[in-house]
Amino acid sequence: MKLAVVGAGSTYTPELVSGLARDRDRLDLRELWLHDIDAERREVVGGMAARMLAKQGYGDRIEITDDLDRALDGADFVLIQIRVGGQAARLRDETYPLACGCIGQETTGAGGFAKALRTVPVVLEIAGRVRANAAADAWIVDFTNPVGIVTRSLLDAGHRAVGLCNVAIGFQRSFAGMLGIDPENVLVDQVGLNHLTWVRSVSVDGRNVLPELLAEHGDAIARQSGLPLDGIEELGAVPSYYLRYFYAHDEVLAQQLDGVPRAAYVAEIEHRLLELYRDPAVDEKPPLLEQRGGAFYSEAAIGLVSALATGSGEVQVVDIRNGSTLAGLQEDDVVEVPARIRRDGPDPLPQEPLAPELLGLVQHVAAYERLAAEAAVTGDEAVARKALLAHPLIGQHAMVEQLAETLLAEAKAAT
Repeated sequence: MKLAVVGAGSTYTPELVSGLARDRDRLDLRELWLHDIDAERREVVGGMAARMLAKQGYGDRIEITDDLDRALDGADFVLIQIRVGGQAARLRDETYPLACGCIGQETTGAGGFAKALRTVPVVLEIAGRVRANAAADAWIVDFTNPVGIVTRSLLDAGHRAVGLCNVAIGFQRSFAGMLGIDPENVLVDQVGLNHLTWVRSVSVDGRNVLPELLAEHGDAIARQSGLPLDGIEELGAVPSYYLRYFYAHDEVLAQQLDGVPRAAYVAEIEHRLLELYRDPAVDEKPPLLEQRGGAFYSEAAIGLVSALATGSGEVQVVDIRNGSTLAGLQEDDVVEVPARIRRDGPDPLPQEPLAPELLGLVQHVAAYERLAAEAAVTGDEAVARKALLAHPLIGQHAMVEQLAETLLAEAKAAT
């Protein structure tokens, strides 16, 4: 099997590479191609990845390149993990909306919209090259944010793609630790849209243990979600951390207006990581990488690739077409749900209807994502304004007029 990673200059790549050792027997990986357009990152991160693989005893072919077509040639799986515009663009995404009184976040609200406008055209261009060069049945696994909108755009264009986020596996590992059992024995029923999900049940041997988890570890779960325990108990579901932008909007906005953007913090961590990666003696992912975010990304990504390659039927939370999975959403909406992974793709597990207080917000954001994907492809300013107007974190005409024109111009300049 040949695996190509596009955006391999990311500081996440050692996290990904560390997962290869765990699944080498299932993967039958013969070629690993690491692609990036940034020469310095390609050399530094690629060199670190090569040292890690050598330490793991990986003796097959590894190539580090800026030639996308060569990297994709005959590939069976293509992982896309790019950041168009780099950390500088992320900083703008997290700060510009604040001037309009909006939350500044790189995947949610106006910042997420800005990122989608920049990112979707580039990912679709890469996907076109996958279609031309990779194996006929190649899978695109997208880890590039905003995952829901990017995955929707890939599927709308007819590509064989699935989206992936690390939130669900983070919950699974956390709950397993609280229960003192292996993560493989914990099934997390996380449903909704990417970065807009709730854990409605946690199954161990077919039994829902979420009530006892909340009873015994409620404070820790509340800290993980960033929301009060009494609110979680009333919902009867554990919201992902990203729900705090909706449920605690004014508090978060006040913190952002007075604080340092996370983008600045992440940029500093990335600088320190790259310095570590330059050291020829470093051949293991450093503990600092855990502060970067993306925990358990390697396990999620390599696990998904392994399951698709072998048709193992194991259950993972992925981003796919809704079909008839969640009542109240359109068939072509992209949802994040548990699915049984087979060779021909993920098969979503049946889901009970979302409670009204969950469904209303999901429908609202799904409408925004539909319009955002269209705006990213067409560059149509009227569609962009409609997308921003539809988003529950924006939704005011005066804000929309200012944001749409500026964000479209920035996206055009970036691509």
